[in-house]
Formats: sequence, C-alpha cells, structure tokens
Amino acid sequence: MGLTKSLPNFLIALSLIILLMIIILFTNSTTPPLEVGVSEHVDMAEDKLQGGLLAAGFDEQSCLSRYESFLYRKTAPYKPSPYLVSKLRSYEDLHKRCGPGTASYNKTLEQLLKSGDHGYNVGSTDNCNYVVWLSYSGLGNRIMTLASVFLYALLTDRVLLVDRGKDMADLFCEPFPETSWFLPLDFPMINKFGSFDQKSPESYGNMVKNNLINVSTESVLPFYMYLHLAHDIDDHDSLFYCDDHQALLRQVPWLIVRTNNYFVPGLFLVPSYEDELTMLFPDKRTIFHHLGRYLFHPTNQVWGLITRYYKAYLAMADERIGIQVRVFDKGSGPYQYVTNQISACTLGEKLLPEVVDTAGSNVVNASSANPKVKAVLMTSLVSGYYESLRNMYWEHPTVTGDIIGVYQPSHEEHQQTERRLHDMKALAEMYLLSFTDVLVTSARSTFGYVAQGLGGLRPWILYKSDNQTTPDPPCRRAMSMEPCFHSPPTYGCKAKKRIDTGNVVPHVRHCEDVSWGLKVVDTPAEL
Repeated sequence: MGLTKSLPNFLIALSLIILLMIIILFTNSTTPPLEVGVSEHVDMAEDKLQGGLLAAGFDEQSCLSRYESFLYRKTAPYKPSPYLVSKLRSYEDLHKRCGPGTASYNKTLEQLLKSGDHGYNVGSTDNCNYVVWLSYSGLGNRIMTLASVFLYALLTDRVLLVDRGKDMADLFCEPFPETSWFLPLDFPMINKFGSFDQKSPESYGNMVKNNLINVSTESVLPFYMYLHLAHDIDDHDSLFYCDDHQALLRQVPWLIVRTNNYFVPGLFLVPSYEDELTMLFPDKRTIFHHLGRYLFHPTNQVWGLITRYYKAYLAMADERIGIQVRVFDKGSGPYQYVTNQISACTLGEKLLPEVVDTAGSNVVNASSANPKVKAVLMTSLVSGYYESLRNMYWEHPTVTGDIIGVYQPSHEEHQQTERRLHDMKALAEMYLLSFTDVLVTSARSTFGYVAQGLGGLRPWILYKSDNQTTPDPPCRRAMSMEPCFHSPPTYGCKAKKRIDTGNVVPHVRHCEDVSWGLKVVDTPAEL
C-alpha cells in the first residue's frame, strides 16, 4: 500500500528531473556561453539578425556562424538602413523565383543555349537577368569582389550566381534562404570561363573597341557578355563605369564578371546609381561592413576553427588587439625593418604599452592599480614577427603593469591560393581579427580589408616600405573602414579623356595605402 501511495510522487519527481535535464541541455547548446567573455547583449533577437540585415528562418544547425557571430563582437554602432533591409528581402524573393532549378532559370538557360554565338534584338527581354561572378585570385580578393558584384546585382535587379571555384562551397554557407547562390556545375559555358580575357570575342570592352556594339545606335546584342574588370583594365573595359554603357548592359540577360578588385567606389562614378546607393547606404563607410556580414557566413568546419581558438586564447582578455602583417617583398622574411615598424606603430599610437628595461636592475614587475590582460592576435605567413613581440612581453614587464599575451594561429610560409585547408585557416583568421577591439593592418592587403570591414573597425595602416627601411611615420589611421579599389578607371566618361577619378564625386577619395586607388568615405572629417 505504501509503495502504491508513493508512486505518483515518484513520477512527479521523475518528470521534474527530465524537464530540468532538457532545460540544461538546451541552455548548453548555445555557443558560446556568455561567461567565457563574449559580449553581453540586451536584445538578443535583434542582435541575432543584426538589425534586420539577416533573414530569419534558416536551419541554425546547418550554419552556426550565421546567428552566432554577433556574440563575439561588441554591439555594432552601424545599423543597416530600412531601405537596405527591404532591398535584401526583395532580392531574396527574386533569387527564389529566378535561381537555379526554377522554371524561370530553366527558360532563360534554354534561350542562352539557343542563342549560341548569335545575338538577339535589343527589344527582347526576359523576367530574369543574371550576373555570374568568376572565382579568381586570393581569398581576400574573392570576398571583396563577390561583395562588389552582389551590390551591382542589387543595383541592376540581377540574380547573382557564384562560380564555386575549388573551395568556395567549403568556406561559406548559402546566404539566401531556400535557394542556392552557386552556379550549377552543368552550366553550359562553365568550361569556357578559364579562357575569358580582354581579347575574348565575348568581352564587352573588346566589342566596343572593334565597333561591334555602339551606345549611340540600336545594336544587336549577344545573349551574354564577359566583363573584364581586373587589375589590367584598359580604357575600353573602363566604359563599364559610364552611364550610357550601363544603359546598354541592362539589355543583356547574362553578364559574366572576372575581377580581383573591390570596385564599389567605381559604382559611385555612375550618376544613375547615385541616388540608389545613397538610399541603401546613408552612412557610406558601411557598404562592405553590411554586405560582408550579410553574405559571408563561415561553414561549420571553419566556424569551429574560429570559436575554438577564440575561447582558448582571446575570450578572457580585457582587450583584444589584432595585428595583420603582409609583406610583399620577394623574400619570405621576417624582416627586421618590419619588426621595428610594428613596434613603432603599436607603441607610438599607444595601442600597446611600453616595457620596462630590466637590464642591470632588480625590477621584477611594474605595478598598477587596475592591471589589464590584453591579448594580441597576430596573423602572418611567417612566425618571426609574432615571436619577436611575444618574447618582448614575456621577458620584460610593462610600464603599466598590464599583462600582454601574444598569439598567432598559423604560419603557412607562403600564400596558397584555392588550397582548401589554407583558405579555411585564412578565413578563420580574418574572422578572428574582426573580433578584436583595435586593429593594425598592412598596406594594400585585402586580407586586412576584409577583417576591418567585417569588424566595423577603422584600422591603423602599416605603410609599405619601398626600400626595406622602417617608414616614418610607421602607420596612420584609415579614413574609413571601406576597402581600397586598387585599379580604378582613369577614363572620364564626360570629359572623354583620362582624368583624376578621385576628384569626381564628394565621397570617393584616394586611398591612404595606394595613392592611385579609390575608397569610399562618408563625412568631411574623414578626408
């Protein structure tokens, strides 16, 4: 009888235990736990979607980084404009309707196959138009160019399709819901991509040069064109940045783009895009910041590299300082003048504390009322710069009493473009740098551009040395966190001659690290 009476109580207790275990399991499934030093946020739902930048409804487990990356950063002060958020949702609907495997895509593909090498009348249109991004150059370049081509797709109502190259699918999750941004492997022209260049018959610049098409008269246009926007762009290729040529290109259903440049500043030179760009980005310094956070979500394998390293070495620090070193000298390094430059910049700008000279003294440690633990994350192809800084802070106390830890995830010795594991580590390091509070980057490095843009950081730029001596000054603060357009057009569309395109529109100026390059700035204070 006693056993019978106690049975209901036992079942109630068992149910409570099971419920408690479920709650604990659910709580622990969130990565990372807040107590390991990641930022605290008031409105988790809003931060998770990054102010509406990201769409809800993705399978979170298939791409953990999409909704977790905000946990590793301070709350971003830069919010996407309502117009940009609306435009992204509209684009996602367009991609669902016109993306690979849809009836609209299949219909347009049939027209492409039928067209062969023949043109079609300019009056012919289709509901879905496309721009294909070709995988080209190093990972930093690929990330920046893909963001550029996506912005062009937004401006022209085209569907972006991505050539996956050797490892793009291993690096990034799908950014658009319920569809794919990857060009299908059976795309009929995929084997021709490697042969496209400035002299190709399909090249827009080449066709203009040979008077095969003319913006002044009605022309019979091909069903697809190749746009060569790489570093060796010439005046005919540069016509892409002219309004009248953009009007003609809008009539071509398929555009195929190869570039290794962040050409967003060039889009500001096209008057017909000016109003739309301003509505999308009222704060013009945030273009790559928003597009990068929207598009580039590391796959779970890469995200594991990122989060494990962060928790092991960076999470408990009071402050995180990123130093990205890229040297373009022919030798492998390390070079003493670069080591000196890093010290001169970080110490001179008070990014890191001076150390006590303990030679011949009995100084054990400096004292401070509020000592801080600072983690320095260094990235470089070689380990020498990291070892030098690490040894300095290991062998000497700081004048502030702060404890400085120096860490470097990898040293691959040389760049290995489109090598899967190499690129996964590179992407992980870009993301880790974007999680820092203060960032130092190297001049002309797209690796650094990506990190500063994703992190919303205005870095200190280490000047490039021309004679293997430490530049004076060693670094300067960037005007904006926007990347630099290294090979901008020099042809003036109105002047019909070469001009200084850094003086055409108020928000496009020459870069700090590439004197002939262009970058987008926002306010006069940045100039």
